[in-house]
Order: sequence, then C-alpha cells, then structure tokens
Amino acid sequence: MAMFCSQAGARPRTWEASPPEHKKWVEVFKACDEDNKGYLSREDFKVAVVMLFGYKPSKIEADSVMSSVDPNTSGIRLKEFLDIVRKKKEAQLYRNEVRHIFTAFDRHYRGYLTLEDFKKAFKQVAPKLSERIILEVFSHCLSASVPHCGLDVTHSLVRISEN
Repeated sequence: MAMFCSQAGARPRTWEASPPEHKKWVEVFKACDEDNKGYLSREDFKVAVVMLFGYKPSKIEADSVMSSVDPNTSGIRLKEFLDIVRKKKEAQLYRNEVRHIFTAFDRHYRGYLTLEDFKKAFKQVAPKLSERIILEVFSHCLSASVPHCGLDVTHSLVRISEN
C-alpha cells in the first residue's frame, strides 16, 4: 500500500521480455516494415501498437515516440522499437500491479478507498505501523492526486485512476 503514495514515483525492477515474447515483437516489427526499410514510419508504428497492445495510439503518443527517435533516421529502428515496447509493457504491468493491490483492499467493491479502508489495509500488511504514519500517507494521497502512481483523489477518497 505504501507504494501507492509514499513511493509514487518508484517503479518496479526493470522487466525483460521472455524469448518468445521478444521474438513476437521482432516479428511484429518486420510485419509492419512492409518495404524492408529497416525502420517503422509513424503509421507503421501505430499498426504495431495495435498488434501488440490492442489499441491505436493517440496523436500525442505517436508524436512523443516519433520525437524521441534519432533525428538522422526516417523512423523507428528495431532496437528503438524493442526498447519502446519493453517500456510500454513494463508500464502496463506496473499499472496492473497497482490495480490488483488496490482491488485487494477495496473490500466493498466501491472503486475507492476511505481512511478506514487504509487503516485496515495497513493493519494487514504492516501491523506495527503507527496510526500517525497511516494518516500521513492517506493525507499525502489526498493533498495531491498522483497520476503516475495510479491513484485519483477526490472528496477525501482515494480511487484507482483509469490512466
């Protein structure tokens, strides 16, 4: 639970793809690089994301990715593509982990945690933690909605964010 707020910027260890998953990413790159140019154009990249993640990236996401590639190339090379996909997968796993932990403590399936929920959760995972620390963590979550930790805070409740 502490990872929700007190270590909101912390990310889990670096995730590495299994050999079959890595192979799939390479195959998707090759399939989307129809003319064997050695890189993916903006449109090629969008198709690859649909194939791997099941959604079409927004203009903002595509712009962000394209602006991060080597300006001396016409697109995303395989090495860059694999790094981008690994980071996307890592972020996806992190969000899923946050959602899983949140759901475990949302015993009433309301979609938010109250201070009482926080107290019960901390009693389970850190029974010797003082109530003062629990209140500080909850207050921290209330004082600033922390989007990169997967939480949205409104009206003295902590909700899992949809981002």
